[in-house]
Amino acid sequence: MDETDKRALSVKVAQLYYQNDWRQSRIAAELNLSRPTVSRLLQYARESGIVQIKISNPLVSTQQLAAELKDYYHLERVIVVPSEMTASGELLELVGAAAAEYIETIVKDDDTIGLAWGKTIHAIAQHLSPEDVHGVTVVQLKGSVANTKQKNYAFESVNAFASAFHTLPQYLPLPVIFDHQETKELVEQDTHIKYIMDLGRQADIAVFTVGTVRDSALLFHLGYFSQAEQEYLQQHAVGDVFSRFIDQNGSIVAPQINQRTIGIDLEQLKKIPQRVLVIANPAKTQAAAGALKAGYANVLVIDQGSAAGLVKKLHEKGVN
Repeated sequence: MDETDKRALSVKVAQLYYQNDWRQSRIAAELNLSRPTVSRLLQYARESGIVQIKISNPLVSTQQLAAELKDYYHLERVIVVPSEMTASGELLELVGAAAAEYIETIVKDDDTIGLAWGKTIHAIAQHLSPEDVHGVTVVQLKGSVANTKQKNYAFESVNAFASAFHTLPQYLPLPVIFDHQETKELVEQDTHIKYIMDLGRQADIAVFTVGTVRDSALLFHLGYFSQAEQEYLQQHAVGDVFSRFIDQNGSIVAPQINQRTIGIDLEQLKKIPQRVLVIANPAKTQAAAGALKAGYANVLVIDQGSAAGLVKKLHEKGVN
């Protein structure tokens, strides 16, 4: 057998073995070869570079990603959740469990936990275990009432957090975005609403995610925006933090909409000691980058794929 024939046969054997997952005995029978010949051809394929085997160590990978993100964004803590072998449908549960475990380690007696809402926060809430701490307060940091029947998981999330920390939930039972700024400002003068919002500003821990500006974004299905407003946001924003839309630098987009939004102001958010941003969707990397650049979070819990996407963006910008 000359070199050309040997190389061609090695390619065929390697494809059957590595791509089709055939056993060597089956390949030998199919190609009318001896078993030792198949073994030698596979070895030749590896040695000649026809087959290149790469072993990925997810532990090292996640550590490297965490180190780069922590250094660039000046974060206090980054947890990159290994997810290379995780189906997309299971990603939220995996990251939610990791975020819940972290939150359980930082909550102390008499802490106030401020929450956003949505599927990510609900996934975290579902994985919390009852903790032996006392005097904890759990409060919503933005309005929680939708204008449609679309589920936003606001009440389920705050209730589950409150249950885990043996306390009563403090609701902000308002639309997060009002039709008119005047109405929003009038409501904010209510004694109870002022109390809840002051409670949120004094939070020790904030737990939140970012939203996207894709058509599927939850905020676009809650009845808050006109079609023209949605189109404007999709053209100018990368996502939202506590329902306040931001650009790639984390700056507010559409000030008029922002003035109709009720909940914690983003500059007030930056004063909360522990600001835990949780990402479990690679589609959120652009919004996450804007939020991190602006300093809205100092702790990041993120799946491995999303973390790799963020780091890739840094490398594309020439960041060392």
